[in-house]
Amino acid sequence: MKSYEEINEKILKGEGVVVTAEEIVKMSKEISVKEIAEKIDVVTTGTFSPMCSSGAFINFGHTNPPMRMEKIKLNNVEVYGGLAAVDGYIGASEESENDITYGGAHVIEQIIRGNDVKLEAYGKGTDCYPRKEIKTLVNKHTINEFYLFNPRNAYQNYDAATNGSNKTIYTYMGKLLSDYRNVTYTTSGELSPLIKDPQLRTIGIGTRVFIGGTIGYIAWNGTQFNTDVEKNDRGIPIGPAATLAIIGNAKQMNAEFVRAAYFKNYGVTLYVGIGIPIPVLDEDMVYHLCTANEDILTNIVDYGSDGREIVKKIDYRSLQSGYVEIKGKKVPASMISSLPVARKIALKLKEMIKNDHLTLVRPQPFAQIEEYKKLKIKGGNASYLKYNACVNCGMCTGFCPTNALKIVDDELKFDSKLCTNCGICSDVCPVGVKLPPL
Repeated sequence: MKSYEEINEKILKGEGVVVTAEEIVKMSKEISVKEIAEKIDVVTTGTFSPMCSSGAFINFGHTNPPMRMEKIKLNNVEVYGGLAAVDGYIGASEESENDITYGGAHVIEQIIRGNDVKLEAYGKGTDCYPRKEIKTLVNKHTINEFYLFNPRNAYQNYDAATNGSNKTIYTYMGKLLSDYRNVTYTTSGELSPLIKDPQLRTIGIGTRVFIGGTIGYIAWNGTQFNTDVEKNDRGIPIGPAATLAIIGNAKQMNAEFVRAAYFKNYGVTLYVGIGIPIPVLDEDMVYHLCTANEDILTNIVDYGSDGREIVKKIDYRSLQSGYVEIKGKKVPASMISSLPVARKIALKLKEMIKNDHLTLVRPQPFAQIEEYKKLKIKGGNASYLKYNACVNCGMCTGFCPTNALKIVDDELKFDSKLCTNCGICSDVCPVGVKLPPL
């Protein structure tokens, strides 16, 4: 048994022994699990895959006179402006108004590279934010905050894709030829971060990670986080399972590890480089860390069928060989992620731990989702909130000319005897409470 404190102390002294996920697999063929547990302190992982559910928060800075930016575009790509005066969120898969092959991912990459992008913003104008329009150029040096906040990254595993229909189709898994004539896949196999710790013992909220060339953190479980799935005999999910919500300072990122892409007839996406350091706490951790490509299964799914039927199960060693067999035919298999960049990420993270004394963070557990739901179509009437109950903010007490409204013992009190029904309190109430009846 080792503790985080013991491992971090060795890292800070420059004595920590760090290997990549591929290196520990090779070691497992030569020495025992017990010997590895005693010798190795940290194992680094890596993945560089298209991750559509990504995006960036940006604070542009206030204008003079000030403005509330409600409709925002960067290089003709819409930025969500319903946050605050000069804050926005740009989604990686948002497409340009005039070029479907260009989108939020490209804008994010350009800003990371230090390039100028065109900002256009519009607002209705208010007393405190009178300006209604601005057009200018911005870059990462002129804006305040620029950080990735990605709701769903680093799938624990993911299905491989094929197409059994009689026509070629275009998907987020790339071009799929008809009649099972090719297979595409995305997971980096034995390098994949969440596969090396399938029970998520050392991966959780607060875990320090490599993202896009810098250090970031796991903020929460990712959307579509689902661990109630089929697993192999080593406890590794077969197909999509856990995901991560990750945050990191994009001003410090490197475009080598954050790249925009366009999948023909599908849309824009963002390649994101992620690596997670995994502490070697005990022999059970080593058992999972030594999982090799041939021990990891995924499903080959028919994207040409309405129900995404499973064609067969296959291991990553077979996928990485470049060919698989489907219905008696030898079929090319290609990876839409980059294995060379995933290796580079694992090595880069290894260097950061050894040279920069990057320590590990003990995580908090994820908020487990009991049941992953699918959207059901439902008719009927929607509900609309017209006004809220009083929140005891006290805004009205500063305007009431007769002192009929007061905060007493943390609660708003109304004295109807003093009220003249002037309506000022209703005018200033931020939650829309109507004037109390006399």
